[in-house]
Amino acid sequence: MPLSAEQAHRAASDAEQVVWVDEADRPLGSVTRAELRTRGLIGRACFVLLFNSSGDLCVHRRSLSKALYPGYWDVAAGGMLGADESYAEGAARELEEELGVAGVSLRDHGRFFFDHPGNRIWAAVFSAVWDGALRLQPEEVIEARFIDRRQVLAELREKPYCPDSLEAFELCRGV
Repeated sequence: MPLSAEQAHRAASDAEQVVWVDEADRPLGSVTRAELRTRGLIGRACFVLLFNSSGDLCVHRRSLSKALYPGYWDVAAGGMLGADESYAEGAARELEEELGVAGVSLRDHGRFFFDHPGNRIWAAVFSAVWDGALRLQPEEVIEARFIDRRQVLAELREKPYCPDSLEAFELCRGV
């Protein structure tokens, strides 16, 4: 029986080589994304909070086939960095892959360490402004919308949001 598009995307994602780092964010090599999770290793990730010119934040719902936080709402496009990818390169790639946004300036908001079971990452946080149409990657994103950033805080009581990207959101609160 052939794999669905989402299953094939998940299998390809799990097999991708990602950068492996230590607790000080020093590169140690590369491993598959699945191995990183299974062994509890630390990887590098990026988050891009996308705003429109009115200051509303793009939030999106993750597909149900995602390994981490399936079906959760997310305040940022993002993901793991490839073995030879910088934080900024990964951020630009993820923003284009997930939301179809390319060619925008990325503002760097710093880094943080996130340490939860199954999700140990050093992450860089960026923001960008976009007023054009979104082109969602169906294997990763179910739906997306721009909302007032205060609405995110209200929705936390009703909807599941990805805890790692909420930390990224904290770094951008003053944007």
